[in-house]
Amino acid sequence: MRRVILCLFCCAVALSSSLLGQEPGDQAANEAAIRKAAASYVEAFNKQDAQALAGHWSPDAVYQSRTTGEEVVGRAAIAEQFAALFKEQPGLKLDVNVASVQFVSPNVAIEQGTATMLAPGAEPDEIEYSAVNVRREGKWLLDRVTDKSKEAIATNYEKLKALEWMVGHWTDDSEKANVELDCSWTKNKNFLTRAFKVSIDGQSDFSGMQVIGWDPAAKKIRSWTFDSNGTFAEATWEHRGQRWFIRNRGVLPDGRAATMVNTMKQVDDDSFTWQTIDRTAGSELLPSIDEILIVRR
Repeated sequence: MRRVILCLFCCAVALSSSLLGQEPGDQAANEAAIRKAAASYVEAFNKQDAQALAGHWSPDAVYQSRTTGEEVVGRAAIAEQFAALFKEQPGLKLDVNVASVQFVSPNVAIEQGTATMLAPGAEPDEIEYSAVNVRREGKWLLDRVTDKSKEAIATNYEKLKALEWMVGHWTDDSEKANVELDCSWTKNKNFLTRAFKVSIDGQSDFSGMQVIGWDPAAKKIRSWTFDSNGTFAEATWEHRGQRWFIRNRGVLPDGRAATMVNTMKQVDDDSFTWQTIDRTAGSELLPSIDEILIVRR
């Protein structure tokens, strides 16, 4: 419903004086009148004057949302929409940019532009629109408006939300290791990133970055890890029972292949365990790393 209401405001329509011809000078005057009316339309909206706004529409005007197909028909219905919106959102503001005005006849003009809704404490909501303006009794009125919805940005959030509990700042609760983790979403929630610093038994001290995402071809969660020692690895994630099994295959700084399996178990909202098993470096089998408890800072 809000989308429909927002798009009602996506066009400025001129209430101009009578312009009888479409000679080059007249067309320029008509376009100038429509663009000038955009400013007055924005002013009326920002004063939250529902009746003045409805007066920019023809008596039988139609607004149709391309996203929902819902129509609001007639000046009276449009005035009701404005009044309801202003009651619900008294701080709402509008800005309109008329990109082009093209005349298909002396009495019909197609307007293209962008409207931006500004609500307190919210991100600007920008909508492209297309409008048909008609001239009736010497006045240009809005007759039909259609919004041009932006294509939805693909997101893999649904595939990754089982790991959303990892977002935050973490540290270890162990005498054997010193671990710091910072996990966050990237824009559009297509990936999780984890920055880490690790020191284990004084023998291994490194930091690095991990990116976790959904592989749509393999239909599984993958991660890519890079550390300060020059090691990099790719892993697949599998959830079995209460544990995640993260199977890594990578390359050490000296060129040897390396493998290991990390196991991770969420204990509660503020803690999880971490263990590394099945470690290899080239043909050498390495000892496992004991399970440690990681807690939220």
